[in-house]
Amino acid sequence: MRNRRKPWIWGIAITIGILLLIAAFRLDRVVHHWQVIHRWKNIQLLALCVTRGTDWPTHMILGLVAAGIAWRRGSRKWTRIFLCMILAATLAGVTAYGLKITTGRVRPSVKAEKVWRGPDSRQNYQSFPSGHTAFSSGFFALLFFVSWRLGLLCVPIPLFVGFTRIFLGAHYLSDVVASILLGILAAGLVAEFVLWREKPA
Repeated sequence: MRNRRKPWIWGIAITIGILLLIAAFRLDRVVHHWQVIHRWKNIQLLALCVTRGTDWPTHMILGLVAAGIAWRRGSRKWTRIFLCMILAATLAGVTAYGLKITTGRVRPSVKAEKVWRGPDSRQNYQSFPSGHTAFSSGFFALLFFVSWRLGLLCVPIPLFVGFTRIFLGAHYLSDVVASILLGILAAGLVAEFVLWREKPA
């Protein structure tokens, strides 16, 4: 299952990622203003359902069930792929959580003078990056390193997760963009060092 990318491709990808993140930070206020204007009055129930439905347990269960089915059918390749999807999602999610506590960015729904407050373990000060989006992006981004067609087919899922985090007022645009990039990076690392790792002869 060897399909390694050349170093210059990673260089281009990282450069594009940095440019996208810079653009996202510049658009934060515009997007947040749009979110405030279009905020629904009775959004609490939607927020609860969407948040739970796109959280890490949902992705974890999906990955384990898919891996179990692949194993039962005797497909070692897809069993490994699904397990690597879980690993990539976990790596992205754990990293995102660490960054959340370290940066202490105030969520859009919280009124505060300082947007960046430094290390803070409270939920209202854990905006950057989005854990939901990072986990979902890491999970589905791994498929791009297996088949770009399959990966492209699943792109709407993490994009939907990211959109809901902005629409619900839980995150800024830059939080979501950073999470998507983090998920792609985590998937790339898992693909490079686990999925494509050659077994010793």
